[in-house]
Amino acid sequence: MDHHNQHSRSGICLRPFKASDVDDFLKWASDDRVTRYLRWNSITSKQQALDYINNVAIPHPWRQSICLYDHSIGYISFKPQSGDNRCKAHVSYALAVEHWGKGIVTEALKMALPIIFKQFPQVLRLEALVEVENKGSQRVLQKVGFLNEGLLRKYAFCKGEIRDFLIYSFLATDNLI
Repeated sequence: MDHHNQHSRSGICLRPFKASDVDDFLKWASDDRVTRYLRWNSITSKQQALDYINNVAIPHPWRQSICLYDHSIGYISFKPQSGDNRCKAHVSYALAVEHWGKGIVTEALKMALPIIFKQFPQVLRLEALVEVENKGSQRVLQKVGFLNEGLLRKYAFCKGEIRDFLIYSFLATDNLI
């Protein structure tokens, strides 16, 4: 059986996005509270949501829908780097507001990490950049076992401002908590 579609006891699963996710996706991708710390802005129409699923999510090297009983409630994304940085992948995620604080992203990341290291054997290091004020995301990474490596001052643009970020890492040799 394809382990991507196996549900955990809590009903959480990871699977590739599909066009039929459009209505569920639009529910959370249109929420400014969800997209506040993402590089992309809230999606405001069904057509825009469909375009995003077909042109961004589906072709992405590894972007999976976090599903609750097969309804999309968020995503996890791993983007392997290339060239001299091919040993690294960047991690990002988002979750519908009504599911915050329930340990869902923590559970989904714990499901995803072994798959990523197996699927991309050249990746030895996962990195996550988190804005300093995004405490919820920091807690997720800590609960999974990511290490806070420090503060990157005025590191990157997000929503038109250059911001400070914390950098977290998880190595292929690290243990999930």
